[in-house]
Amino acid sequence: MSGKYATETILANAEGIARAAQVLREGGLVAVPTETVYGLAARADSDEAVARIYEAKGRPSFNPLIVHVRDGAQAREYADLTPGAGIIADHYWPAPLTLVVPRKPDAKLAAAVTAGLDTIALRSPNHPVMQALLAECDFPLAAPSANRSGFVSPTSAAHVAATLDGRIELILDDGRPCVEGLESTILAIRADGRWEELRPGPVDLDRLHRTYRNSALPIGEGRGGIEAPGQLASHYAPGKPMRLNISSGEVAPDDFVIGFGAIAGDCTLSERGDLNEAAARLYACLHEAAHSEKTRIAVAPVPEEGIGIAINDRLRRAATPPD
Repeated sequence: MSGKYATETILANAEGIARAAQVLREGGLVAVPTETVYGLAARADSDEAVARIYEAKGRPSFNPLIVHVRDGAQAREYADLTPGAGIIADHYWPAPLTLVVPRKPDAKLAAAVTAGLDTIALRSPNHPVMQALLAECDFPLAAPSANRSGFVSPTSAAHVAATLDGRIELILDDGRPCVEGLESTILAIRADGRWEELRPGPVDLDRLHRTYRNSALPIGEGRGGIEAPGQLASHYAPGKPMRLNISSGEVAPDDFVIGFGAIAGDCTLSERGDLNEAAARLYACLHEAAHSEKTRIAVAPVPEEGIGIAINDRLRRAATPPD
């Protein structure tokens, strides 16, 4: 224990999920595995519980939270889903896809969840532990990534404990790393039906748009400002200077090298150049680099295609110094 609470890590079995649900009912904080990264869950209908998320993470109050729900039916309790958003919620969820949609004015949610916006970010996670926990609760769960704000996102229970030990009550340990390894794709569906990608992630929105709208995804300009998590210029930071797209000849002695494909490293995203494997291993490599004795980080080029777009988005934000 290194803080106010005696944080306990327990197995994410039926007993552990039941205990987590009780902690949440009482306003506590629980780190929960999802298919993307571990989330820091609190009941989204409690001002006090949601305030504790911001406190534990050191999260800026203007950065809204994602609200996790069981399905489209529960989502409709808090949001006005356009026909297009309703189709995605009913037929594509659960998935690593967050929908930003108009918030119902009478939604029974903590005010800080939406950070004063008239939209709400909703997701139904595709992970048996989080779905089982949602089934145990008669309230939705606000759940940003389970790490100190601005630092590397957690894909294991050990990553969570490294920054939140003593700040939360409970960590549900799934016993294995998160499968996707990157935070959810965030899609805003506007009242007029337009789609705008607010954060790239595991879901290919162009393919999704072709499936449901029979056309390519138009490029949206966005509203500007922070409308969803993961939009800060500096984020996912390992706490050391980072250089991206380095060649093997550019490596210095004090560089911790994150390799990819033919470029080997101290830690390798994927020796065979597999982008899905690279996405799953990205944060584990950044955690290893952060704890290395080497003072800088150098990252091999990753193709800007498919899930590589999301990988490079996270790397650029991790390499951007904070203001």
